[in-house]
Amino acid sequence: MDADFSVELGHDDPVLDFPWTDPAGKLAYLDVKRHPELLSQIEEAERFPELRDFLRSVNSPRSAIETAKCDAWASTELTLEEEIYDASHKFASYVDIVFSTHSESPSPHQPPPDRPRLDRQSLSDHQQFATNLVSLLRRAPETPSPVEICIRRCYFAELGGVRDGFYCTVYVSGYGSDEASARQAWGVGLKLTGNAILQISATSRGRS
Repeated sequence: MDADFSVELGHDDPVLDFPWTDPAGKLAYLDVKRHPELLSQIEEAERFPELRDFLRSVNSPRSAIETAKCDAWASTELTLEEEIYDASHKFASYVDIVFSTHSESPSPHQPPPDRPRLDRQSLSDHQQFATNLVSLLRRAPETPSPVEICIRRCYFAELGGVRDGFYCTVYVSGYGSDEASARQAWGVGLKLTGNAILQISATSRGRS
């Protein structure tokens, strides 16, 4: 399975305010990690069950991350680089994720909820997370479902001010001869990515 990551910290690269609200005030961050019932309010999750299952999995208590934004779409406009998949259709998504400070079942063997082993302010932690995720995905069976992880700058609004940190945008794509087959490949990629994140989470939080 194709997977790679990049670090995008340039002046013109995307950034994330966490939590966020769109300028029009019509959309805003939903804390699905602590309130799973809010998942039903995410339009993309209601339209695409594959994305809903991914969001439910990576926001679960077993996961060391939580999600901030997402979107999914179909396209027939492919780049030259995408010709290697010998496809006419693509189905793709992105999910913005941040390291979580939430733990539902702390134990003496786990770090306390407010001191996660994965540090939101540590670039090296994000690079290690992305490296581990890419490594796991590359061991997965070959499927036309590439994954790209982009490490970007995040501004976390906290009591007392705003703290600089980082987040990851996880892009998953699926390719096929029609929209149905592309979407099926995309769903496979999401499932494999979610499983890999849970596997990394078990290690990062000291779980077996």
